[in-house]
Amino acid sequence: MVQSSAACVEDYLSDLPEDRREIISTIRGKIIKNLPIGYVESMNWGMISYEIPLETYPDTYNKQPLGIAAIASQKNHIAIYLMGCYMVPEQQKTLLMAFKKMGVKPNMGKSCIRFKELDKIPLDTIIGLIQNFPVEEYIKRYELVKKR
Repeated sequence: MVQSSAACVEDYLSDLPEDRREIISTIRGKIIKNLPIGYVESMNWGMISYEIPLETYPDTYNKQPLGIAAIASQKNHIAIYLMGCYMVPEQQKTLLMAFKKMGVKPNMGKSCIRFKELDKIPLDTIIGLIQNFPVEEYIKRYELVKKR
């Protein structure tokens, strides 16, 4: 995984090649427009992250904010990380169905969607999954898993 040392999102974006900057900026704009109340944008893990601030929920296993999503420019692709798809099987099913409707074979890990072109991902579905995962539900699901 390629990690950026940029201290802020603007620096991260300015370090990218123009084609990747355009794609990531498009995704970022849609996420920001639809981000549920309580999440914030930051630079974490060397990528643009959308997370629950520690001031809101400090009791995490690694003392890092709980992230709902992240965007990163990797060596050979762009990646969107969606924790909801990792935590909530229904979200992963929705995402896979959207890829199927597009006629595109997804290049995915458990929480990662890898792609090179914006028209090869179901962006509206991805944004909807983020938009429909409020902070309260994320914390509730996290605490259920944490108790195990």
